Amino acid sequence: MLMTLEYSHQLDQEDSLKRFREEFYLKPNSIYMDGNSLGLLSKRAERTLLESLNDWKEHGIDGWTNGKHPWFFLSEKLGEMIAPLVGAAANEVIVTGSTTVNLHQLVATFYKPEGTRTKILADELTFPSDIYALQSQLRMHGFDPDTHLIRVKSRDGRFLEEEDIIEAMTDEIALIILPTVLYRSGQILDMKRLTAEANRRGILIGFDGCHSIGAIPHSFSEWGVDFAYWCNYKHLNGGPGSVGGLYVNSKHFGTAPGLAGWFGSKKEKQFDMEHSLTPADSAGAYQIGTPHVLSLAPLLGALEIFAEAGIENIRAKSLNINQYLMDLINHDLHDFGFTIGNPIDDIRRGGHVSLEHKEAARICKALKENGVIPDFRAPNIIRLAPVALYTSYTEVWEVVQILKKIMTEKQYEKFKNEREVVA
Repeated sequence: MLMTLEYSHQLDQEDSLKRFREEFYLKPNSIYMDGNSLGLLSKRAERTLLESLNDWKEHGIDGWTNGKHPWFFLSEKLGEMIAPLVGAAANEVIVTGSTTVNLHQLVATFYKPEGTRTKILADELTFPSDIYALQSQLRMHGFDPDTHLIRVKSRDGRFLEEEDIIEAMTDEIALIILPTVLYRSGQILDMKRLTAEANRRGILIGFDGCHSIGAIPHSFSEWGVDFAYWCNYKHLNGGPGSVGGLYVNSKHFGTAPGLAGWFGSKKEKQFDMEHSLTPADSAGAYQIGTPHVLSLAPLLGALEIFAEAGIENIRAKSLNINQYLMDLINHDLHDFGFTIGNPIDDIRRGGHVSLEHKEAARICKALKENGVIPDFRAPNIIRLAPVALYTSYTEVWEVVQILKKIMTEKQYEKFKNEREVVA
């Protein structure tokens, strides 16, 4: 009974978030399982984008202070809307830049090598862009990344152990940068514990929240996290190239931005055009340039949905629907060489299932041919992300049946086992 189509229908009927599915543009005869890479467009995001276009059309330059969504304070308004999702005060969050630009800003601001503390601690499983940024920051300080970027090793290639990270917090470490959720395996790191251990040693710690923002609750301020940064186009559904976000704990307000720009000014001083920067006394100080208004606008509508649904409810459904997916995989695909490569325990699992198979790249191509949109990560991972706001339990059941058909009929064999240009 629990593995039948009828049971999936029952779960959909009992789903407290089912009404939000109607808010999104879902393609007929297609099942979208890649919301952890790019979230789908909602009707509200479309509406607020069109409203901002109309502000430009109707007001021209006066759109900075007039219209439906005045642009001058738009980043601050969005920061206030995102703050509950990361567990922060409104003035600790700003929507600006991109993930990597914001990481550069935060490292340039908070990495202050002194004495024996000259190294940066990261991990070997993190997203490559973070490593590239850290390597370049070290070079700009005159350090060799091969010796000064410490990457905590994974014991199994999937997960990180907090004990190993803590052990690496030596008196040589000046700054720690870690993911909240590992992008391949979906493991959630114990941010509270790691922050407490870093703080106890006098080391500043920051987190990359790209794979957790909008999927799991956070308590950055309560935990004492020094700073964080993230993208808004995955679980938050802000659109391709959506402007990123950053958090700075209020205890650091007044720290001069490492990369200064005019949009980090106090608002009342910004248009004085002085050659001496007066930074905002908030996270807004760490903005650099003029915000991309038309890439900010969809977030206004997207975040309305999160405020109504509630991040705790989103997390509850995410855990349930991902567990349902794993149960179906174990029941229906146990003879086909698949391994579930994400944590099983709820407390350690983020918002996607990481399905491992030696033929992963070609299986992903077969899934697409069958109307399922997955995500491939080299060398052998099929990421499947049932998103709480718009994925149904019935769709999850159908995905597993399609996978079973692909494997039984060996449909994947007609494809090359190599990734597309965009995986």
